[in-house]
Amino acid sequence: MLSTREAAERLGVALRTVQLWVESGVLPAWKTAGGHRRISRTAVERLIEERRNALAGDERAEPADAPSQFKVMVVEDEPQLLQLLIMVIKGWELPLEVSGARDGFDALLQMGRSCPDLLITDLNMPGMDGFKMIASLRAQGADFGAMDIVVVTALTEAEIAQRGGLPEGVRVFYKPVPYDHIEQLVRDRLGGLAAAA
Repeated sequence: MLSTREAAERLGVALRTVQLWVESGVLPAWKTAGGHRRISRTAVERLIEERRNALAGDERAEPADAPSQFKVMVVEDEPQLLQLLIMVIKGWELPLEVSGARDGFDALLQMGRSCPDLLITDLNMPGMDGFKMIASLRAQGADFGAMDIVVVTALTEAEIAQRGGLPEGVRVFYKPVPYDHIEQLVRDRLGGLAAAA
């Protein structure tokens, strides 16, 4: 058995993240007579394995000869804003495949099946936040190195720096969402791919 703090250390996430995963059912747990949560070591190991598979890809990943389309993933914990972002991006009438995720953990699980070319993410999210998700992706090196990462956040530059900053190459836009700038970035990337082909 593990305490929530021990589980957080084993998973490499904040204590609050483990508490949220327990509350949402991602991690099964029970309470002791004293009101403390206890988590099965097996459940933690299973979650670590799922995260590893999500980052490494699995047999459900697209075959190499599948038709390639520019993939965009949007990660945002506010459901209305997530739907709005997806709707606006689809409205650009570009050859895009757009998907959404509610937090970093959900995004990593989806990336195990299909890695996006462009990741648009919030930073402040329950569960695995944008900082931890981006750090996890960059730690994988070449596997996710070609992915463009764009952050759209309400945090200030100083607040981002206080939380450890972001890796080099991550573009940051501040809310309200600058749709025109993101569209131009996508069009530029598509133009570059067309020129290379």
